[in-house]
Amino acid sequence: MEKENVSTALLEELIKNRQVAKLRELFETIPTIDLAEAANDIEDIRDIVFIFKVVKSDYTAEFFTDLSSEVQEKVIHLFTDSELVTLLNASYTDDIVDFMEEMPANLVSRILKVVDKKTRNDINRLLNYKENTAGSIMTTEYIELISEYTIKEAIEKIRAIGQDAETIYTIFIIDKKRNFIGTVDLDQFVFSKPEQTLDEIADKAAISVGVNTDQEDVATIFKRYNLTAVPVLNEDQRLTGIITIDDIVDVMEQEATEDMSRMALVTPLEDSYKDTGVLKMAIKTMPWLIVLMILGVFSSVVLSSFQDVLSSLAILSVFIPVLMDTGGNSGGQTIALMIRGIAVGEFGPKDYGHILWKEFRVALLVGIMVSIAAFIIFIIEMYLGIVFYAPEGIVGTALLFERMKISGMVSITLFFTIVISKTLGVTIPMIVKALKKDPAIISAPFITTIVDVSALLIYFFICTQIFQLV
Repeated sequence: MEKENVSTALLEELIKNRQVAKLRELFETIPTIDLAEAANDIEDIRDIVFIFKVVKSDYTAEFFTDLSSEVQEKVIHLFTDSELVTLLNASYTDDIVDFMEEMPANLVSRILKVVDKKTRNDINRLLNYKENTAGSIMTTEYIELISEYTIKEAIEKIRAIGQDAETIYTIFIIDKKRNFIGTVDLDQFVFSKPEQTLDEIADKAAISVGVNTDQEDVATIFKRYNLTAVPVLNEDQRLTGIITIDDIVDVMEQEATEDMSRMALVTPLEDSYKDTGVLKMAIKTMPWLIVLMILGVFSSVVLSSFQDVLSSLAILSVFIPVLMDTGGNSGGQTIALMIRGIAVGEFGPKDYGHILWKEFRVALLVGIMVSIAAFIIFIIEMYLGIVFYAPEGIVGTALLFERMKISGMVSITLFFTIVISKTLGVTIPMIVKALKKDPAIISAPFITTIVDVSALLIYFFICTQIFQLV
């Protein structure tokens, strides 16, 4: 069955007609994420519950984790205790913790009540870790073996316990006190002699993270070292869990979504856009708009202070939007590069001097080229009458000279505005990162507001003090 044929209507038809065989075939051939997306739009939750009654728990456990949190909550409400236990027994502990974090207290209590003691302890331990840390996203279902095991003994152990592990491609080696020794990839078992010990073949330089390591830093480590799994150690350097690549993909998506939201000055959403109500969406977007509106008042104050200048030479007001837009765009380009570089670990606050010097030189080149282009364009616009400027009584060469003065003043302002905006675009994200905050919160619109005020001050200073046009 083709993936593109999976739809809400198809699922509803199979469920209504009790076509169990075709429903099972669907789950055996179609990725559960695609099925879950279709199921999220089924209106009658009892139809979704029916899926859990007739499809193997191996499939439905993953299917459940892919459902929206709202649908998950409704499904659990309709589950009997035995159905809930079946689901939980087939789910990985970290997945259980993920959906429990979105559940109301009464459902959390119910889940903790029906799971076995070991799972309950694992869940409570994971829930106690600080949000967005390695400890909060790790799993406790992995294969750990004592370093003294021979290859032959290790293979027998893997066969015995491997089916319950989230990954068998990386084996984690510990000593008898649970101190982390290293890792062994599954392919090494093929090329090693049966009598060799795990201690002999273990990669003792394996990368590990602490339980309190920020999840964004963990994602950077995965990308930098091309890992598929990483061990998580507690304060005593003892193995306490692992993080797999599928967990990190979720983190990367979450972090990218948060960064994009913050750069657009929208408080990150807890749910998907489709599942977020109108009122909640308005609340998420409104605070930053109010902040920017207040900051925008400073631009109004500057304009108000130079009302007499604008009144005596109205042509000056024509170029204000150009100055503000160019400065904002220039700063936005730089801050986007900075946020991306910081996010992927390409550079950080320690590289500030080098990055600033590079961007300063870029700003000089860009500023010079844009200013020259602007100077030529503005003169042409005034000559063609696109922008009208012809003071009474001034003609010929004198008029050309006046137009050149206006164009020169605006071009010089553009140059300094670009240099300042790019400098701020480097400096502010670095300061925020040094303060252990997310640089994405200082987004392009925020810096644009600061640059707008700076551009106006430079503009009127050049106009009144240097060119003395008024």
